[in-house]
Amino acid sequence: MAAANRITNLDSVRGVATLGILVMNAVSFGLVDAAYFNLDAGGSDTWLDWVVGVAGEIFVDQKTMALFSMLFGAGIVLFADRAEVKGKGPTVLSLWRNTLLLLIGLIHGLLWEGDILFVYAICSPVLLAMRKLRPKILLGAGTSLVLSSALLAVITQPFVPSDGTGLGTYWIPGGELGDAVGLFLVSDFFLRALGMMLIGVGLYRLDVMQGGRDPQFYRRLILWGLGIGLPIAAGGVWWQWSSDFSNSIAVIGEAPNTIATIPIALAYLGLITLWNQRAETALHRRVRAVGRMALTNYLMQTVFGIIVLRVLLDRGELGRTGIAVFVLAVWALQLLWSEPWLKRFRFGPFEWLWRAATYGRFSPLRR
Repeated sequence: MAAANRITNLDSVRGVATLGILVMNAVSFGLVDAAYFNLDAGGSDTWLDWVVGVAGEIFVDQKTMALFSMLFGAGIVLFADRAEVKGKGPTVLSLWRNTLLLLIGLIHGLLWEGDILFVYAICSPVLLAMRKLRPKILLGAGTSLVLSSALLAVITQPFVPSDGTGLGTYWIPGGELGDAVGLFLVSDFFLRALGMMLIGVGLYRLDVMQGGRDPQFYRRLILWGLGIGLPIAAGGVWWQWSSDFSNSIAVIGEAPNTIATIPIALAYLGLITLWNQRAETALHRRVRAVGRMALTNYLMQTVFGIIVLRVLLDRGELGRTGIAVFVLAVWALQLLWSEPWLKRFRFGPFEWLWRAATYGRFSPLRR
């Protein structure tokens, strides 16, 4: 495929990931903290709420963050490679760029506790140091980190008393979070993020992320990814459900979903790539535009979520079905506004500011 098409594929994957990550983030905006991990902790008042919640756990939870992380890893390599070609000192410039991202993440974290940009910025030096390793090493290291998070869940569970002491807001509304579970949550966040970022770098080096492999490759990726991943993810939800969301599997019950994340995320990459290779439609252009403005759209999702689900409405007022309607409304808004914006301007507003701070000068914004 031509280089332009490969970049288009990255835009499409990034667009889908940006929209998809809102599905789980909106649960955090609109429900109590424990409801993010425990379907029985809040927001599941009707059978439709349960359908929405279970579907989110199987098809979305961790998977869209994985896509987002893979894209961020590929983006670091793309930026560093281009800077190197231009002789601009790729390591120093990339570190400065991600220091700025860390500041953006810190500010974003003041608005909402679930920010991921801070984590990406912290992990970026590791990616810069490893980006020229062989793809097999990158893929192996990334997979090992993600699977080590599942292993950590197994190790952590015995430290949780049967009465749930220490599970805190991770699993029980209003509870106190213990050291063991707190350490697991922080480690899990970083291990999964860095692992998927390294996988993204490896796939970029193999021309997979860009859509440069033949269609049959992506069909096999879809078949194997969904065939392996969906039964594991569904089995994890069934395990939690059949135990009546018992404290005894509160942490270890997340392990199947973590294991399933890599194959399902790869399958989604294959699906998006095949869709991107089809004849261009208005939807293609709109999804790619969302991807080109991923930072702006990600931050605005938080603004919308906090205003609507925490200020205009009381947190917990809507169930999971109502939150799904909110997600669809934000999707529609971002699909509608991103393309017209980019027809008039070269960058999204936050992308433009980030770029200006990176290079120490303002680029023309209007086309």
